[in-house]
Amino acid sequence: MKRSLFTLSVLLLAAPLSAQQSAPEMSFDSVPDFFKLPEGMNFGEVPGVAVNSKGHIFVFTRSNSASGPAFGPTAAQLLEFGPKGEFIREIGKQNYGWSFAHTVRIDKDDNIWAVDKGSDMIIKFNQAGRVMMVFGRRQESADGAEPHPHPNPPLPPQDGRFRQPTDVAWDSQGNIYITDGYVNSRVAKYDKNGDWVKSWGDPGAGPGQFRTPHAIAIDKNDNVYVGDRGNQRIQVFDTDGKFLRMFKIEIPPAPGTKAVNGPTPPPGSMNGVGAPNAVCITPGPNQVMFVGESTWPGRIFKVTLDGKVLGVIGKSGRQLKQFSGAHQLACPSENDVYVAESSNWRAQKLILHPQASRPSAAR
Repeated sequence: MKRSLFTLSVLLLAAPLSAQQSAPEMSFDSVPDFFKLPEGMNFGEVPGVAVNSKGHIFVFTRSNSASGPAFGPTAAQLLEFGPKGEFIREIGKQNYGWSFAHTVRIDKDDNIWAVDKGSDMIIKFNQAGRVMMVFGRRQESADGAEPHPHPNPPLPPQDGRFRQPTDVAWDSQGNIYITDGYVNSRVAKYDKNGDWVKSWGDPGAGPGQFRTPHAIAIDKNDNVYVGDRGNQRIQVFDTDGKFLRMFKIEIPPAPGTKAVNGPTPPPGSMNGVGAPNAVCITPGPNQVMFVGESTWPGRIFKVTLDGKVLGVIGKSGRQLKQFSGAHQLACPSENDVYVAESSNWRAQKLILHPQASRPSAAR
């Protein structure tokens, strides 16, 4: 009887509330030409952006990739910019763990963490740009390195090893949480000293299961939010991996929204709607979340921590104030948001004007 009641309670928590069909369109600006790259230099795909306590911006870009073949280049550079977008330096130039940049995060002590999907590694740098810790291990040619297989059922994960990790976050005690990722479908937990604790999750669509856990963020109360992209939902856990709840963003795109890359889904399609490609939570006592969709419909959402959409920002496209592949977000405040776009090869600085937001049309 107790087991039946527990199962019922989990199913009730997992069941989404009635879908929210609209939210205000937020007024915002995008600062043109904000990032001042050195003469002759360009970003490649930009999957990562983060901001430290001094307002410096870190961009993890898939550039510098001329040293490998088209099917497997070394595509990663970690660049630091000042608060006004001025270029400061490159960090970890030609680092052994660089292969295919994925995300960058800054911890409470302004250490810099880079997640590399290609090398299966997470690298912690101090403020000076020196390597402090490494997690995972890249495959070596001497060991017969090859792309990860995708058998069904999948191979079991290994403690302390990763297969295409995606993101990293920390709780109030300094414990480390890594989403792992494209091949494994789990969250890995280490303690503050870098010692393995546990992992949770496996492939699937049930509570506590994942299809590409792509982003992770933790609020001031140590709730762990995992962007379960393939299942188009955000799941919430405690720090032991206990499932707490989930929510979806199901606001339809504006009619006529075009995809930047690939075919546009047919009218009425909800494929990709609200799929959490990127997640960030603001600092301070009154926290909110920003969520970025992937290439279509390509929007960014301002969301309460219980899943209510407060505003919709932008849409799919190539122009300023439009997005494609919003791969990572940094939100140092509720009105300043940085967007890393893998598909558009850029990062944008957004300034929100919530007082000027307008209601969206009923759909």
